Amino acid sequence: MSSDASLSGHGTLFVVSAPSGAGKTSLVRALIDAVDGLELSVSHTTRPRRRGEVDGIDYHFVDESTFLAQVEAGRFLEHAEVFGNRYGTSRDAVEARLAEGFDVILEIDWQGALQVRRLIPGAVLIFILPPSPAELESRLSGRGQDSTEVVERRLSEARAEIAQYEAYDYLIVNDDFSTALGQLRCLIETERLRVPRQRQALGAVLRGFLE
Repeated sequence: MSSDASLSGHGTLFVVSAPSGAGKTSLVRALIDAVDGLELSVSHTTRPRRRGEVDGIDYHFVDESTFLAQVEAGRFLEHAEVFGNRYGTSRDAVEARLAEGFDVILEIDWQGALQVRRLIPGAVLIFILPPSPAELESRLSGRGQDSTEVVERRLSEARAEIAQYEAYDYLIVNDDFSTALGQLRCLIETERLRVPRQRQALGAVLRGFLE
């Protein structure tokens, strides 16, 4: 296993978090389609597979004992328990893609984001906010999939997660989808223009001026 320092590689690790109902998953999927060289890390989970989900595409579905064995072996960059299910990000997979020059995006909750920040201080943390509590409740209720009790639990969890916003580098409000997506794209491109990364990409140009 490589050291923590090597995890930064040549790519940038982006972490996107949001309460349920903020539209995080839709934004991240659209971002992946719109930006070249950006990949979504597929998490491991003990959650049962839902209809239409594909192992290795939506999640790597594993049982509880397998998951805990990987935790014990230090194979996860981050892991957390959410609503009674476990989720984790493969450390080896992220390390490999960053080292190959790809930017990697993690769609994880605040617990995982803080674990990533401790291991990789250079990771870029982005939090997606719903426009208002009323709108979030409307979105959660409008799904028609959850009982009133589940909606109330998710609203309570949303308040707890939003309370962690100061740990993040950027805040984006998903009121208008296209606006929020454009802001996300701007963040990716801005991070790619930082000097350490451009020093690698523009090495020949810089040497032409300076040598």
